[in-house]
Amino acid sequence: MNTPETLIIQLPQGRLRGALENNIHCWRGIPYAAPPVGERRWRAPEPVTAWEGVRDATRNGAACWQNATLCEEIAGGDPGAFSEDCLWLNVWAPKERTAPLPVMVWLHGGGFTLGSAGLPPYDGARLAARGVVLVSVNYRLGHLGFFAHAALDQENPDGPVHNFALLDQIAALRWVQQHIEAFGGDASNVTLFGESAGARSVLSLLCSPLAAGLFHKAIVQSGYTLPDVPRQRALHQGEAVATHLGLENATAAQLRALPGDAFWALEKPFNLHPTPISGDAVLPEPMLDTLLHARQYPVPVMIGSNSDEASVLGLFGVDFAAQMTRLRRERRMGMGLIRLLYPGLKGDGPLGREVCRDMAFTTMGYVMMRAQQRLNQPCWRYWFDYVPLAERKLFPHGAWHGNEVPYVFDNLTLAEPLCQHVDEQDLAFAGQVADYWVQFARAASAQTSVLDGPVRWPASTRRRDRLLRIGIHREAGFRVENRFMRARMALFCRVMSRLVTLD
Repeated sequence: MNTPETLIIQLPQGRLRGALENNIHCWRGIPYAAPPVGERRWRAPEPVTAWEGVRDATRNGAACWQNATLCEEIAGGDPGAFSEDCLWLNVWAPKERTAPLPVMVWLHGGGFTLGSAGLPPYDGARLAARGVVLVSVNYRLGHLGFFAHAALDQENPDGPVHNFALLDQIAALRWVQQHIEAFGGDASNVTLFGESAGARSVLSLLCSPLAAGLFHKAIVQSGYTLPDVPRQRALHQGEAVATHLGLENATAAQLRALPGDAFWALEKPFNLHPTPISGDAVLPEPMLDTLLHARQYPVPVMIGSNSDEASVLGLFGVDFAAQMTRLRRERRMGMGLIRLLYPGLKGDGPLGREVCRDMAFTTMGYVMMRAQQRLNQPCWRYWFDYVPLAERKLFPHGAWHGNEVPYVFDNLTLAEPLCQHVDEQDLAFAGQVADYWVQFARAASAQTSVLDGPVRWPASTRRRDRLLRIGIHREAGFRVENRFMRARMALFCRVMSRLVTLD
């Protein structure tokens, strides 16, 4: 292992020069796979070509093609330059380290169409300062990351491949296994964590035979129950996209000749569904089917969601009142039972907001808890409900989708617009949240049942249903609850496969 004083890292591909930032070593823009351009578009990632001399690793690489305005408004900040050459990662490590440290690998969110590993809220310095090595991963987005077409199928004799973004993430995890010791990390203690589409990626990799053994724990922040896109539907959509772009009965060469920026601006019905594709070599069966039958990779899991996840459903055009009208019309669920489970809510709009939130997000934690219990693996569940005093008019229904991220990274001063009015209570609370995440990365195991922190956080082990409230009615605080929303979760677990959709 390199001495902590040096910023030059020797890898088999060549040398890297990083930077010292606030007593934390940082290396940015490290390629973990060859550029997926030209003939490499819509193929599995290939090894990096060796380079001469010392490679500068002090700047983020380019983000995958996307809508820059939307990324800045809702996905964490300015993504910078765009390119198909986007397979890189960042590493943060404490300057002072005497033994290999736990590794935390971050997968950003953004509906698989937005985001970048280099956005300000994902800066890993403050987590690294707690004694971990933090890795943030960039991966292909949109139709460059998820695409099915008959012409491409003919190139894969071992079976179809459609989830190229997931293959990128798997390649990054292999890179961590091979190289993280050079940065001070322990390759035998890797925690994979992500939010939104990043969380859905974590769930998918827990279910993928290609990712087994590449990580040892998982954190799922605001993972959602939306069903995977079936392979046949994805193939139909791929044909429709190609035809829309002027390529009917397209060949693989014609598809690869399209410019990279031709895909991100597509709108309905040609835009990307925010879930992976099931039925290929990466995801042989739908993620939910794997979890409902407890066939996931057996590792400790932390999972949770926020009190106003419905905020993101609104961005996808979900009309909450209309969803209640639909349920009433189709008689798929007794409205009397729904009103009993949601007392005090008047009108279809407020009721639909919470019902949609719970079906699409909250229930995911319950599903994972039950799957983990069947494998005798611990599951730590949480509910994030903290809203800073200065933002309560902006977030009247609770913590929005993604609002927990700057608390997890202890980066409130880097997150817009929160940084403009953060106070000491907010900063202190963020520090406590980040401590829990690092404690999980450091200590969680199949034999661990409690995480230490402001309150002792017990796992939901067999026959136990426990959850940590992180923030209580928008105020700072922590409280363990038993059987949180149990009746709602049990109901939605039975019906979500038929009712949860963005169509």
